[in-house]
Amino acid sequence: MALMQSADTRYRKPVLVAVNKPFDDDGLEALRSHPLFRNLRPRDLESLIHQSRRLRLGHHQLLYRQDMPAHHFFFVISGRLRLYRLDSSGIDRTLDSIAPGDCFAEVMIYADPPRYACYAEALKSSEVLMIPVKAYRELLDQHPEYAQAALSHYAKRAVTRFHDLEIMTVQNARDRLIRYLIDLLPNGPEQGGEVELPLPKCLVASRLAMQPETFSRILADLKSNGLVRVNRSKLFISDPRRLIEISQ
Repeated sequence: MALMQSADTRYRKPVLVAVNKPFDDDGLEALRSHPLFRNLRPRDLESLIHQSRRLRLGHHQLLYRQDMPAHHFFFVISGRLRLYRLDSSGIDRTLDSIAPGDCFAEVMIYADPPRYACYAEALKSSEVLMIPVKAYRELLDQHPEYAQAALSHYAKRAVTRFHDLEIMTVQNARDRLIRYLIDLLPNGPEQGGEVELPLPKCLVASRLAMQPETFSRILADLKSNGLVRVNRSKLFISDPRRLIEISQ
């Protein structure tokens, strides 16, 4: 269901210092295409980038800690990060994985008081843009149309979170895994294809509230029945409908 971690080890992981270098064209285009920045006037976006800092994170380094005061939100330039919570007994529960082109902790723009609700950890060497909440909030106050775009983004995120919650309320571990895999398909359940697990298998198990052994057993069972083909972190699902039928 979850992974046991040493709290002392987690707390010793540093929050890194800024790396100052300009955006390349691809990075700038990815930032501009995100809903939180898409409607910003060029001068406003340039000003926001000028006030932001790029951070480079090593493998398993923390970006921030649960309950820390939150003065920034983040845009992923490269790599992948994991969001997780650590309870009082030291059990870590994976909440989400964040890929390049994603923003996270953006709800801090409206939080009062702003405190991070979880930990953010780099799963590989990663780079993020650290954006001051205060600077973005000032843009929203000055330009109501920016605030409307931000609220639309939050609404879409809320729908996604409700869907995630729906998956987690499914009692059967096999059905949770099947629904999770179907959601990874690039064209949805209408067409099969290859998917790549966004997290190591043990962390996917944590994300789905099951033991790693349970995850491995269910995946092996799906494989032996010809429902999935497995190659390390990549899975091929030839018939999504058949997979859905066995979970109903």
